[in-house]
Amino acid sequence: MIKTNFDLMLTENISKILLEFEPISLLEMDRVKLMNRMDTKFAFSSSQLLQILPELKENYKILQIEGTRLPFYESLYFDDDNFGFFKDHHNGRNNRFKVRYRKYVESNLIFLEIKHKFKGRTNKSRIKVEGFPDALDDNALSFVKKVLKQEKNLNPVMWNSFNRLTLVHKHLNERLTLDLNLSFKWENELHSFNNLIIAELKQEDVNRNSTFFQLMKQKCIRPYRLSKYCIGSIELYGKVGLKFNRFKKKLLTLKKINTNAA
Repeated sequence: MIKTNFDLMLTENISKILLEFEPISLLEMDRVKLMNRMDTKFAFSSSQLLQILPELKENYKILQIEGTRLPFYESLYFDDDNFGFFKDHHNGRNNRFKVRYRKYVESNLIFLEIKHKFKGRTNKSRIKVEGFPDALDDNALSFVKKVLKQEKNLNPVMWNSFNRLTLVHKHLNERLTLDLNLSFKWENELHSFNNLIIAELKQEDVNRNSTFFQLMKQKCIRPYRLSKYCIGSIELYGKVGLKFNRFKKKLLTLKKINTNAA
């Protein structure tokens, strides 16, 4: 992904603010793995992020991996021929899945991850893999069948990449991830949302008294339900028949945030 001067300047400014946070290591972060949790998402602009971050450093530590506080992530998502995972989300099913390989670039760790959303809670299962496969091998298929409790003919449909800063609350069982420099790619088609921030508050149970929740309320930023996978699917496949009526208004809002961020 080619970054503009503005993108590079933004990342540099964010990195400077992140140096003011107290660091936490991956090992120390074990206490807030939250593989079964409640997720609350928010969407806002990169310029708003620059205003928000200084207000978080008193109550949050930042994950530092191999000397970086803004690591790079790459994901390869899978779906069936009918985009069943996407449609389950679009149709509001309260029992749905996402399947992906994810590479944590700086730590050189790669996992096959399955996210299961059930009645508002998110449960994540994963296994470590070697290399970055472009298909599901027998071991992966066995794991998928075990978690989904059915066989699915899954194909790779999208590459997704982003930078992520991860904050851990000093006193609460809570993690906050903020994703920026988002891009979605398949074959020769690329879509970028370089000025959009997607924040995800991960808690054992929803706690609206959380520092970040209260800060969002003060800034009139309301929770926002839409996944990165769904955004990318619409961008890459919406023009070739993938229906996304229920998401049209949300996507327009996200594009407006991205366009007006600078």
